[in-house]
Amino acid sequence: MLLRRVTLHQLKIFLSLARHLNMTRAAEELHMTPAALSIQIKQLSGTVGAPLHEQIGKRLFLTETGRLVYAAALDVYDRLERLATEVAADRALERGSLRLSIITTAQYFAPHFLGAFCKKYSGIEATLEVANRDQLIERLKQNLDDLYIMGQAPDHLSVVARPFMENPLVLLAPADHPLASQRDIAPEQLAQEPFIMREPGSGTRLAAERFFEKHNIRLKIRMTLGSNEAVKQAVAGGLGLAVLSGHTLTLDAASGAFAVLDVRGFPLRRQWYVIYPAAKQISPVARAFLDYITKEGASRSPATGD
Repeated sequence: MLLRRVTLHQLKIFLSLARHLNMTRAAEELHMTPAALSIQIKQLSGTVGAPLHEQIGKRLFLTETGRLVYAAALDVYDRLERLATEVAADRALERGSLRLSIITTAQYFAPHFLGAFCKKYSGIEATLEVANRDQLIERLKQNLDDLYIMGQAPDHLSVVARPFMENPLVLLAPADHPLASQRDIAPEQLAQEPFIMREPGSGTRLAAERFFEKHNIRLKIRMTLGSNEAVKQAVAGGLGLAVLSGHTLTLDAASGAFAVLDVRGFPLRRQWYVIYPAAKQISPVARAFLDYITKEGASRSPATGD
């Protein structure tokens, strides 16, 4: 029984016949000839493998199989109507879901954007995944999420990358560091300073390494840590300097534990990007969030000390 060959058109015709139990009236309703309608019903009956109706005297009746097909056809069209309602609700942002993956540094601001968006559209169900750059790129390859937030688009993948907010990288030192009170510090003065770095592959680390390579400075890396909070604690403990996004200092401005050094060339001006695969058809909810964060992000920038 090859029911996959049953078409929606055939089910629509059969529903009309089952309602009227009359070939002529069903054909008139569908603007068909009775002969054309009869052909479609015969084809459906052949696909199902059993008669769908029978005529006793002048009256037409559904067979047992016909009643089963009728019930199934009602289910199919009911589900399609509900699907149409759900799609309309999605487009109106009355319901739907958003899967967002962000780089670890973005956890300092992305939840605020997401929270405000979900408050505006209360029917939206959101999930948030926080990962390092390598993990995020792997999720992007596997198309696991709707949108991704990171500081640098992967150059080996075909993606759409929309900038939405400035991501200034600052040079952080303990508050009592000798350079904290100096201005216009030459990058060469940092050649002998120990540095606390993020893991290899981190966008922040890549940007810092490019800056110091440009100035022919080989960094003295004392420690590599996998989170911004760990890096900040190491800096506060006097273990070295660090290059971090200014967004990581949002909650630390009043602590007095850190100084943002006034180094020539800093802050490094970068951008935050919302990214998705170039071939992806993003949902109405994802499109709305993309537009929302682009608009809101343009008006926000962290303090950088410059």
